Amino acid sequence: MWAMIVKEFRQVRRDRRTLAMMIVMPVVMLVVFGYAASFDVSSIPTVAAGPGAHGVAAVLGKPFDVVSTAPTEGLAWARSQMRDGRAAVAVVTNADPAVGAAHSQARPVVLVDGSQLFTARSALTALSRQEARLSGAPPAAQAGITPPRVQVLYNPELRTADIMVPGLAGVILVFIGTVITSLGVVRERQAGTLEQLAVMPLRPRDVFLGKIVPYFAVAVLDLALVLGVGIALFNVPFHGSVAVLGLGALLFLFVTLGLGVLVSSVSQNQGQAIQLSLMIMLPQILLSGLIFPLSAIPLGVRWISALLPLTYFTEISRGVMLRAEPIGPLWQPFTFLAVLGVVVVTLAILRFRSYLAPAERSSRARRAGPGAVAVSSASGQGA
Repeated sequence: MWAMIVKEFRQVRRDRRTLAMMIVMPVVMLVVFGYAASFDVSSIPTVAAGPGAHGVAAVLGKPFDVVSTAPTEGLAWARSQMRDGRAAVAVVTNADPAVGAAHSQARPVVLVDGSQLFTARSALTALSRQEARLSGAPPAAQAGITPPRVQVLYNPELRTADIMVPGLAGVILVFIGTVITSLGVVRERQAGTLEQLAVMPLRPRDVFLGKIVPYFAVAVLDLALVLGVGIALFNVPFHGSVAVLGLGALLFLFVTLGLGVLVSSVSQNQGQAIQLSLMIMLPQILLSGLIFPLSAIPLGVRWISALLPLTYFTEISRGVMLRAEPIGPLWQPFTFLAVLGVVVVTLAILRFRSYLAPAERSSRARRAGPGAVAVSSASGQGA
């Protein structure tokens, strides 16, 4: 038994990737859950409109962070700010068209973005606390102050399914694009068919595209299936453009498929591919805003979210499905996805080319005969 224990320790020491997962991953998970896994929103971007906009900005306290005021605008401007994702809360004074601007007793309207579930709940809690403090104040302190009329947009019932289904569609695409694609490419090496691909009259990018196109088609089918089931079974709304969401999914898939090929090119077997794929998926689920709001993640960890493609696809899918957001206000996530796609796919093609090179040399030497194999081996040792 002692010999087996020693042997197993040696094997674990040689398998550096498994050892890293056993030691590094618990620390990473502790840091992520300790810093990023928080539903507490400390800052809520807020806009104020109407004649009393500046007064509202001065009165509102934490967690409301007034980012813009528009004394000459009204409800339409406030709704557009929320639809375009510039604010999660909007306060509009004298919003009722039947009430003139001179009547200060008109009830202000507070709009809350229900598509940002935890931010909306924090805003409603903060508003209820302010109303409770006001009701307990002396009558003289309440003079001239009227309670607001709160309206939740885009997800009035604050249903979790409306928030999770658009994000889970992205998780499905990550799973297919990263895990399944990497396993499919590594399978070629384990089955011994990689050399056959290497000697075919195909360029590396042809082999690359040939490998990812079937997974791309399956991922598109799964996306349509997940969204269809979510809409039919959970009554998740779809208010936006199918074309805008389709373009975002297309860019997102190119990134995830490129990541899958990159993982396969540094993996010797399917076990290693699964390990690396899970290490890529875990941060995307926890740090992309899918579960925990990005505003609740500290800046020391939030920069990782900017490198994750799921962050941008979640923003696109929720914006299109819940807020009917057009492509214009979504230019930032689309641009970042396009840049990530170019970088990842280029690296994947270059890596895939070097991935095929040893198999190609081995196959050519084997076809040339024993003498060529010896020469090839000797030249490889010299190199």
